[in-house]
Order: sequence, then structure tokens, then C-alpha cells
Amino acid sequence: MPVCEVSVVPVGTGSPSVSEYVVEAQRIIKQSGLKSHLSPMCTCVEGELPQILQLVSDMHEACFRKGAKRVLTSLKIDDRRDKPLTMGGKISSVEKKLG
Repeated sequence: MPVCEVSVVPVGTGSPSVSEYVVEAQRIIKQSGLKSHLSPMCTCVEGELPQILQLVSDMHEACFRKGAKRVLTSLKIDDRRDKPLTMGGKISSVEKKLG
């Protein structure tokens, strides 16, 4: 199952604060039903690739609906096919190696 990192940054909002856009993006993620983890700089999501791509599109468009004049969206996808991949599995693998 793919794991992705997504960051949607509205530009031209008239304010340096983007929290209202982050809140809307998080609402969209919750409505999708996909597992996610919010961090200070991005959100990680796991799900099937078509679901992830639709979700990112929905988040991107939501910024325009809220009044942004320009939106910068970054997406990183980790799609491993030789064994199961989850956000938790990636973390526990590193933690196990750290001891």
C-alpha cells in the first residue's frame, strides 16, 4: 500500500498564516477515510494510489475555493510492491534498528 507525504501551500492569501487552509485539508483527509498523520510541515497518508491522487487533488482545489490565488502542492509517494508498506511499519523498522 502506498504511503505519501503531501504539502499544499496557498499563496496570495493576504496573510502569512495558513492554518485555516490546513484545517480544511485535514477535514478533507478525515472525510476520505484514509489513515493519516499530521506533522508541522506536511501530512503523511496511506491508501491505494487512486485514492491518494484523488485526495491530493481535492486538497489542492480546496485552497482555491477558500480564496487562494495560487497553490503549490508537493507530493512524494513511496509505493513498495515486494512487501506490505505502512506508515507504522516504516517507523517501527527504524526504531527497531535504533535499539
